[in-house]
Amino acid sequence: MQRSMHSQPTAGIDAPSMPSELESPRAKLVYLFLSTHGEASLAELEASLDMKKISLYSILSTLRERELIDQDAERYRLS
Repeated sequence: MQRSMHSQPTAGIDAPSMPSELESPRAKLVYLFLSTHGEASLAELEASLDMKKISLYSILSTLRERELIDQDAERYRLS
């Protein structure tokens, strides 16, 4: 008996929309992480994304300047 596999989108899961002004793959990764996790600290982003703090500071600063994320004390979340 032969089974056929069809690739169909998973029902009930909406893919987050990515802002068009994000060109950096690493900025997109941070944005996507925050969109799926709700919020995160710098340490959580560093550990989960395996990125250095210095890179994250730059990315998070750019995302804040573009008003794509908010910072509340040590937590980051989408605007």
